[in-house]
Amino acid sequence: MNADVLAHWRHTDRFLASASALVEIGDPDSAASRAYYAAFHAVSALFAHEGQLFRKHEAVESAVHRELVRAGRVPITFGEDYTDLRQLRMRGDYAAGLPVDEEAARAGIERARRIVDTVRAMLPAGLF
Repeated sequence: MNADVLAHWRHTDRFLASASALVEIGDPDSAASRAYYAAFHAVSALFAHEGQLFRKHEAVESAVHRELVRAGRVPITFGEDYTDLRQLRMRGDYAAGLPVDEEAARAGIERARRIVDTVRAMLPAGLF
């Protein structure tokens, strides 16, 4: 079993749980960031399982659209969710004048859950 796959998946589960906890304590900016990173690590686990490793966030997002969406492996909404999450994370982490509100953070967490669930179904049963 690929150690990279398992390492990414450990981050996936932890960051998704963190996102939910952060929104509950009133930190939607950080919740949005953790939701994105849960999705990032989920797709990174899938790509690692397939022998593909990427070093930059832009490369992962491009691969999501090229290798998953355009290839017909996932619905278009998967790619839209991923791109929306990345933009929300950028807003939460860097746009001090435009914070993420609770509603947007909760929507981001749901997007991340959909991505995580889809990727989990694409990986071999019993991997985790």
